[in-house]
Amino acid sequence: MTTSTRDRRPLAPQRLVPLQLWERFGTLLVNVLVIGLLIVYLFPMVYMVATSLMASQQLGDRYAPPYPAQPVTIEYEGKTRKLLQVPFEDGVRELALVKPGPRASEFIDPEHPEEGLIPWQGSWRALPGVYRFHLTWDNFSTLFKSVRFPEMIRNTLLAGLITTVAVLVSSLIVAYGFARYPLPGGNLLFFVLIATLLIPEKVTLIPTYFFFVRVLNWNGSWLPIVLPFFFGSALYIFLLRQNFRSIPIEIEEAAMLDGAGPLRTLFSVVIPQSWPVIITITLLNFFFIWNETRQAALYLSTRRDLVPVSFGIQNFQSLSPTQNLLQASALIILLVPILVLLLTQKHFMRNLVITGTER
Repeated sequence: MTTSTRDRRPLAPQRLVPLQLWERFGTLLVNVLVIGLLIVYLFPMVYMVATSLMASQQLGDRYAPPYPAQPVTIEYEGKTRKLLQVPFEDGVRELALVKPGPRASEFIDPEHPEEGLIPWQGSWRALPGVYRFHLTWDNFSTLFKSVRFPEMIRNTLLAGLITTVAVLVSSLIVAYGFARYPLPGGNLLFFVLIATLLIPEKVTLIPTYFFFVRVLNWNGSWLPIVLPFFFGSALYIFLLRQNFRSIPIEIEEAAMLDGAGPLRTLFSVVIPQSWPVIITITLLNFFFIWNETRQAALYLSTRRDLVPVSFGIQNFQSLSPTQNLLQASALIILLVPILVLLLTQKHFMRNLVITGTER
Protein backbone atom coordinates (compact mmCIF):
# COMPACT_ATOMS: atom_id res chain seq x y z
CA MET A 1 0.00 0.00 0.00
CA THR A 2 2.84 2.40 0.88
CA THR A 3 4.73 1.72 -2.34
CA SER A 4 1.62 2.15 -4.46
CA THR A 5 0.86 5.49 -2.82
CA ARG A 6 4.37 6.78 -3.44
CA ASP A 7 4.12 5.80 -7.12
CA ARG A 8 0.87 7.64 -7.64
CA ARG A 9 1.58 10.96 -5.88
CA PRO A 10 4.09 12.42 -8.38
CA LEU A 11 1.81 11.69 -11.35
CA ALA A 12 -0.97 14.14 -10.39
CA PRO A 13 0.98 17.43 -10.79
CA GLN A 14 2.62 16.16 -14.02
CA ARG A 15 -0.80 15.62 -15.60
CA LEU A 16 -2.35 18.89 -14.39
CA VAL A 17 0.37 21.18 -15.77
CA PRO A 18 -0.17 20.30 -19.46
CA LEU A 19 -3.95 20.67 -19.03
CA GLN A 20 -3.55 24.12 -17.52
CA LEU A 21 -1.17 25.20 -20.27
CA TRP A 22 -3.50 23.86 -22.95
CA GLU A 23 -6.45 25.70 -21.39
CA ARG A 24 -4.55 29.00 -21.38
CA PHE A 25 -3.24 28.47 -24.91
CA GLY A 26 -6.71 27.57 -26.17
CA THR A 27 -8.25 30.65 -24.55
CA LEU A 28 -5.55 32.86 -26.05
CA LEU A 29 -6.05 31.30 -29.48
CA VAL A 30 -9.82 31.84 -29.37
CA ASN A 31 -9.39 35.47 -28.26
CA VAL A 32 -6.92 36.17 -31.07
CA LEU A 33 -9.29 34.59 -33.60
CA VAL A 34 -12.27 36.61 -32.34
CA ILE A 35 -10.30 39.87 -32.38
CA GLY A 36 -9.06 39.14 -35.91
CA LEU A 37 -12.56 38.46 -37.18
CA LEU A 38 -13.81 41.61 -35.44
CA ILE A 39 -11.14 43.71 -37.16
CA VAL A 40 -12.02 42.25 -40.56
CA TYR A 41 -15.72 42.84 -39.94
CA LEU A 42 -15.27 46.44 -38.77
CA PHE A 43 -12.76 47.44 -41.46
CA PRO A 44 -15.45 48.55 -44.00
CA MET A 45 -17.06 50.71 -41.33
CA VAL A 46 -13.72 52.30 -40.41
CA TYR A 47 -12.98 52.91 -44.10
CA MET A 48 -16.40 54.48 -44.58
CA VAL A 49 -15.96 56.87 -41.66
CA ALA A 50 -12.42 57.81 -42.73
CA THR A 51 -13.41 58.43 -46.37
CA SER A 52 -16.42 60.52 -45.42
CA LEU A 53 -14.10 62.87 -43.49
CA MET A 54 -11.58 63.24 -46.35
CA ALA A 55 -11.35 66.11 -48.81
CA SER A 56 -11.62 65.43 -52.53
CA GLN A 57 -8.02 66.58 -53.01
CA GLN A 58 -6.78 63.84 -50.72
CA LEU A 59 -8.72 61.16 -52.60
CA GLY A 60 -6.93 62.10 -55.83
CA ASP A 61 -3.45 61.80 -54.31
CA ARG A 62 -2.06 58.28 -54.35
CA TYR A 63 0.58 59.24 -51.76
CA ALA A 64 -1.98 60.54 -49.28
CA PRO A 65 -2.35 58.69 -45.94
CA PRO A 66 -5.35 56.42 -45.37
CA TYR A 67 -6.69 58.61 -42.55
CA PRO A 68 -8.32 62.07 -42.94
CA ALA A 69 -5.60 64.64 -43.50
CA GLN A 70 -4.83 67.81 -45.41
CA PRO A 71 -1.65 68.84 -47.27
CA VAL A 72 0.69 71.19 -45.46
CA THR A 73 1.35 74.44 -47.31
CA ILE A 74 3.26 77.68 -46.67
CA GLU A 75 3.11 81.19 -48.11
CA TYR A 76 6.25 82.17 -50.04
CA GLU A 77 6.60 85.18 -52.34
CA GLY A 78 2.85 85.73 -52.30
CA LYS A 79 1.98 82.21 -53.43
CA THR A 80 0.86 79.08 -51.63
CA ARG A 81 3.54 76.40 -51.78
CA LYS A 82 2.93 72.72 -51.08
CA LEU A 83 5.37 70.83 -48.89
CA LEU A 84 6.88 67.66 -50.32
CA GLN A 85 9.07 64.92 -48.88
CA VAL A 86 12.35 65.36 -50.75
CA PRO A 87 15.02 62.64 -50.36
CA PHE A 88 18.69 63.60 -49.93
CA GLU A 89 21.80 61.63 -49.04
CA ASP A 90 21.49 62.65 -45.39
CA GLY A 91 17.78 61.81 -45.20
CA VAL A 92 14.31 63.02 -46.21
CA ARG A 93 13.50 66.71 -45.77
CA GLU A 94 10.13 68.48 -45.87
CA LEU A 95 10.59 71.28 -48.40
CA ALA A 96 8.29 73.62 -50.31
CA LEU A 97 8.35 73.47 -54.10
CA VAL A 98 9.25 76.85 -55.62
CA LYS A 99 10.48 76.21 -59.19
CA PRO A 100 9.27 72.88 -60.58
CA GLY A 101 11.03 71.29 -63.51
CA PRO A 102 10.85 68.06 -65.51
CA ARG A 103 14.28 66.83 -64.37
CA ALA A 104 15.45 69.33 -61.75
CA SER A 105 13.53 71.51 -59.31
CA GLU A 106 14.25 74.06 -56.62
CA PHE A 107 12.83 74.02 -53.11
CA ILE A 108 12.82 76.23 -50.05
CA ASP A 109 13.16 75.12 -46.44
CA PRO A 110 10.16 76.59 -44.54
CA GLU A 111 12.07 76.49 -41.26
CA HIS A 112 15.19 78.18 -42.70
CA PRO A 113 14.13 80.32 -45.67
CA GLU A 114 17.29 82.39 -45.33
CA GLU A 115 19.28 79.48 -46.82
CA GLY A 116 17.76 80.28 -50.21
CA LEU A 117 16.70 77.87 -52.93
CA ILE A 118 17.77 74.24 -52.62
CA PRO A 119 18.33 72.42 -55.94
CA TRP A 120 17.24 68.80 -56.36
CA GLN A 121 17.61 66.41 -59.29
CA GLY A 122 14.61 64.27 -60.24
CA SER A 123 10.90 64.48 -61.04
CA TRP A 124 9.03 66.36 -58.36
CA ARG A 125 5.75 64.68 -59.40
CA ALA A 126 6.93 61.41 -57.85
CA LEU A 127 7.47 63.02 -54.44
CA PRO A 128 4.86 62.34 -51.74
CA GLY A 129 3.29 65.31 -50.06
CA VAL A 130 3.35 66.24 -46.40
CA TYR A 131 0.00 65.69 -44.68
CA ARG A 132 -1.29 66.53 -41.24
CA PHE A 133 -4.33 64.96 -39.55
CA HIS A 134 -7.43 67.00 -40.30
CA LEU A 135 -11.15 66.23 -40.33
CA THR A 136 -13.16 67.67 -43.23
CA TRP A 137 -16.84 68.29 -42.53
CA ASP A 138 -17.59 69.86 -45.90
CA ASN A 139 -18.95 66.56 -47.23
CA PHE A 140 -21.73 66.53 -44.66
CA SER A 141 -22.55 70.22 -45.14
CA THR A 142 -22.79 69.64 -48.91
CA LEU A 143 -25.01 66.65 -48.28
CA PHE A 144 -27.40 68.54 -46.00
CA LYS A 145 -27.63 71.40 -48.49
CA SER A 146 -28.36 69.05 -51.42
CA VAL A 147 -30.91 66.77 -49.72
CA ARG A 148 -34.05 67.77 -47.82
CA PHE A 149 -33.28 65.81 -44.68
CA PRO A 150 -35.97 67.23 -42.36
CA GLU A 151 -38.72 66.37 -44.83
CA MET A 152 -37.40 62.87 -45.53
CA ILE A 153 -36.88 62.06 -41.85
CA ARG A 154 -40.42 63.27 -41.11
CA ASN A 155 -41.79 60.97 -43.81
CA THR A 156 -39.78 58.03 -42.49
CA LEU A 157 -40.81 58.53 -38.88
CA LEU A 158 -44.46 58.99 -39.81
CA ALA A 159 -44.45 55.82 -41.92
CA GLY A 160 -42.65 53.96 -39.14
CA LEU A 161 -45.20 55.05 -36.54
CA ILE A 162 -48.22 54.08 -38.67
CA THR A 163 -46.81 50.72 -39.76
CA THR A 164 -45.61 49.82 -36.26
CA VAL A 165 -49.03 50.45 -34.67
CA ALA A 166 -50.81 48.63 -37.51
CA VAL A 167 -48.57 45.57 -37.57
CA LEU A 168 -48.54 45.30 -33.77
CA VAL A 169 -52.32 45.38 -33.37
CA SER A 170 -53.01 42.93 -36.20
CA SER A 171 -50.18 40.57 -35.28
CA LEU A 172 -51.18 40.56 -31.60
CA ILE A 173 -54.74 39.53 -32.36
CA VAL A 174 -53.78 36.82 -34.87
CA ALA A 175 -50.99 35.43 -32.70
CA TYR A 176 -53.23 35.30 -29.64
CA GLY A 177 -55.81 33.36 -31.62
CA PHE A 178 -53.21 30.84 -32.78
CA ALA A 179 -51.77 30.49 -29.27
CA ARG A 180 -54.93 30.13 -27.17
CA TYR A 181 -57.90 29.08 -29.29
CA PRO A 182 -58.33 25.63 -30.91
CA LEU A 183 -59.19 26.79 -34.41
CA PRO A 184 -60.29 24.17 -36.98
CA GLY A 185 -57.12 23.38 -38.87
CA GLY A 186 -55.27 25.95 -36.80
CA ASN A 187 -51.90 24.20 -36.98
CA LEU A 188 -52.19 23.85 -40.74
CA LEU A 189 -53.08 27.52 -41.11
CA PHE A 190 -50.14 28.47 -38.93
CA PHE A 191 -47.74 26.35 -41.00
CA VAL A 192 -49.09 27.93 -44.19
CA LEU A 193 -48.57 31.36 -42.63
CA ILE A 194 -44.96 30.55 -41.73
CA ALA A 195 -44.41 29.11 -45.21
CA THR A 196 -45.10 32.54 -46.70
CA LEU A 197 -41.75 33.63 -45.25
CA LEU A 198 -40.09 31.34 -47.81
CA ILE A 199 -41.67 33.14 -50.78
CA PRO A 200 -39.17 35.61 -52.30
CA GLU A 201 -40.35 39.17 -52.58
CA LYS A 202 -39.45 39.20 -56.28
CA VAL A 203 -42.17 36.61 -56.94
CA THR A 204 -44.97 38.82 -55.58
CA LEU A 205 -43.48 42.14 -56.73
CA ILE A 206 -45.11 42.29 -60.19
CA PRO A 207 -48.62 41.07 -59.14
CA THR A 208 -48.81 43.47 -56.21
CA TYR A 209 -47.51 46.35 -58.32
CA PHE A 210 -50.13 45.65 -61.01
CA PHE A 211 -52.90 45.47 -58.41
CA PHE A 212 -51.91 48.63 -56.54
CA VAL A 213 -51.14 50.76 -59.60
CA ARG A 214 -53.39 49.51 -62.39
CA VAL A 215 -56.42 48.38 -60.37
CA LEU A 216 -56.45 50.68 -57.32
CA ASN A 217 -54.48 53.57 -58.89
CA TRP A 218 -52.39 54.10 -55.77
CA ASN A 219 -49.23 55.20 -57.53
CA GLY A 220 -47.59 58.20 -55.89
CA SER A 221 -48.96 57.53 -52.38
CA TRP A 222 -47.98 55.76 -49.17
CA LEU A 223 -50.92 53.35 -49.35
CA PRO A 224 -49.11 50.48 -51.20
CA ILE A 225 -46.32 50.62 -48.63
CA VAL A 226 -48.34 51.15 -45.44
CA LEU A 227 -51.53 49.17 -46.06
CA PRO A 228 -49.97 45.62 -46.08
CA PHE A 229 -48.85 46.15 -42.48
CA PHE A 230 -52.48 46.34 -41.36
CA PHE A 231 -52.75 42.60 -42.08
CA GLY A 232 -49.89 41.57 -39.82
CA SER A 233 -46.54 39.95 -40.48
CA ALA A 234 -45.79 36.23 -40.49
CA LEU A 235 -42.50 36.72 -38.64
CA TYR A 236 -44.01 38.93 -35.95
CA ILE A 237 -46.97 36.56 -35.51
CA PHE A 238 -44.54 33.71 -34.98
CA LEU A 239 -42.59 35.66 -32.34
CA LEU A 240 -45.74 36.70 -30.53
CA ARG A 241 -47.24 33.19 -30.62
CA GLN A 242 -44.08 31.74 -29.12
CA ASN A 243 -44.18 34.30 -26.33
CA PHE A 244 -47.89 33.84 -25.60
CA ARG A 245 -47.45 30.08 -25.27
CA SER A 246 -44.79 30.64 -22.61
CA ILE A 247 -47.24 32.61 -20.41
CA PRO A 248 -49.13 30.44 -17.88
CA ILE A 249 -52.70 30.02 -19.03
CA GLU A 250 -53.95 30.05 -15.42
CA ILE A 251 -53.49 33.84 -15.35
CA GLU A 252 -55.79 34.26 -18.32
CA GLU A 253 -58.35 31.83 -16.88
CA ALA A 254 -58.44 33.87 -13.67
CA ALA A 255 -59.11 37.03 -15.69
CA MET A 256 -61.91 35.29 -17.60
CA LEU A 257 -63.51 34.18 -14.33
CA ASP A 258 -63.58 37.82 -13.29
CA GLY A 259 -65.61 38.60 -16.39
CA ALA A 260 -62.89 39.70 -18.84
CA GLY A 261 -63.49 38.90 -22.49
CA PRO A 262 -60.84 37.74 -24.99
CA LEU A 263 -59.78 41.25 -26.04
CA ARG A 264 -59.78 42.51 -22.45
CA THR A 265 -57.66 39.53 -21.41
CA LEU A 266 -55.27 40.14 -24.29
CA PHE A 267 -54.73 43.85 -23.68
CA SER A 268 -54.95 43.85 -19.87
CA VAL A 269 -53.25 40.57 -18.92
CA VAL A 270 -51.19 39.17 -21.79
CA ILE A 271 -49.69 42.31 -23.30
CA PRO A 272 -48.27 43.66 -19.99
CA GLN A 273 -46.29 40.40 -19.75
CA SER A 274 -45.18 40.58 -23.39
CA TRP A 275 -43.34 43.88 -23.50
CA PRO A 276 -40.02 42.23 -24.41
CA VAL A 277 -41.34 40.78 -27.65
CA ILE A 278 -43.30 43.96 -28.42
CA ILE A 279 -40.11 46.01 -28.08
CA THR A 280 -38.33 43.54 -30.36
CA ILE A 281 -41.01 43.84 -33.04
CA THR A 282 -40.97 47.64 -32.77
CA LEU A 283 -37.22 47.73 -33.34
CA LEU A 284 -37.34 45.26 -36.22
CA ASN A 285 -40.10 47.23 -37.93
CA PHE A 286 -38.22 50.50 -37.41
CA PHE A 287 -35.08 49.05 -39.02
CA PHE A 288 -37.16 47.77 -41.94
CA ILE A 289 -38.88 51.10 -42.59
CA TRP A 290 -35.66 53.07 -42.18
CA ASN A 291 -33.91 50.94 -44.83
CA GLU A 292 -36.88 50.77 -47.22
CA THR A 293 -35.89 51.63 -50.80
CA ARG A 294 -37.49 49.12 -53.18
CA GLN A 295 -41.14 49.88 -52.47
CA ALA A 296 -40.42 53.60 -52.35
CA ALA A 297 -38.70 53.42 -55.73
CA LEU A 298 -41.78 51.72 -57.22
CA TYR A 299 -44.54 53.89 -55.83
CA LEU A 300 -42.94 57.20 -54.75
CA SER A 301 -40.55 57.98 -57.60
CA THR A 302 -42.92 60.70 -58.84
CA ARG A 303 -43.57 62.22 -55.40
CA ARG A 304 -40.37 63.77 -54.07
CA ASP A 305 -42.25 65.24 -51.12
CA LEU A 306 -43.12 61.75 -49.81
CA VAL A 307 -39.81 59.89 -50.24
CA PRO A 308 -38.22 58.34 -47.12
CA VAL A 309 -34.67 59.05 -46.09
CA SER A 310 -33.06 55.88 -47.49
CA PHE A 311 -34.58 56.32 -50.94
CA GLY A 312 -33.72 60.02 -50.98
CA ILE A 313 -30.09 59.30 -50.14
CA GLN A 314 -30.00 56.62 -52.83
CA ASN A 315 -31.13 59.16 -55.42
CA PHE A 316 -28.50 61.61 -54.20
CA GLN A 317 -25.78 58.96 -54.57
CA SER A 318 -26.77 58.32 -58.18
CA LEU A 319 -26.49 62.05 -58.95
CA SER A 320 -23.24 62.65 -57.02
CA PRO A 321 -20.92 59.69 -57.57
CA THR A 322 -18.06 61.23 -55.59
CA GLN A 323 -16.51 58.72 -53.24
CA ASN A 324 -16.33 60.90 -50.14
CA LEU A 325 -19.91 62.13 -50.62
CA LEU A 326 -21.08 58.57 -51.19
CA GLN A 327 -19.47 57.41 -47.97
CA ALA A 328 -20.80 60.42 -46.04
CA SER A 329 -24.36 59.79 -47.20
CA ALA A 330 -24.08 56.07 -46.47
CA LEU A 331 -22.76 56.88 -43.01
CA ILE A 332 -25.81 59.05 -42.33
CA ILE A 333 -28.11 56.18 -43.30
CA LEU A 334 -26.26 53.70 -41.07
CA LEU A 335 -25.81 56.04 -38.12
CA VAL A 336 -29.37 56.12 -36.80
CA PRO A 337 -30.05 52.32 -36.78
CA ILE A 338 -26.65 51.67 -35.24
CA LEU A 339 -27.25 54.21 -32.48
CA VAL A 340 -30.71 52.77 -31.80
CA LEU A 341 -29.28 49.25 -31.65
CA LEU A 342 -26.44 50.30 -29.34
CA LEU A 343 -28.84 52.04 -26.97
CA THR A 344 -31.22 49.06 -26.90
CA GLN A 345 -28.74 46.22 -27.35
CA LYS A 346 -29.21 44.78 -23.87
CA HIS A 347 -33.01 44.77 -24.10
CA PHE A 348 -33.02 43.66 -27.74
CA MET A 349 -30.87 40.56 -27.15
CA ARG A 350 -32.82 39.67 -24.00
CA ASN A 351 -36.08 40.05 -25.90
CA LEU A 352 -34.96 37.69 -28.65
CA VAL A 353 -34.21 35.04 -26.02
CA ILE A 354 -37.55 35.51 -24.28
CA THR A 355 -39.48 35.17 -27.54
CA GLY A 356 -38.16 31.65 -27.92
CA THR A 357 -36.22 32.14 -31.16
CA GLU A 358 -33.23 30.34 -29.69
CA ARG A 359 -35.14 27.07 -29.47
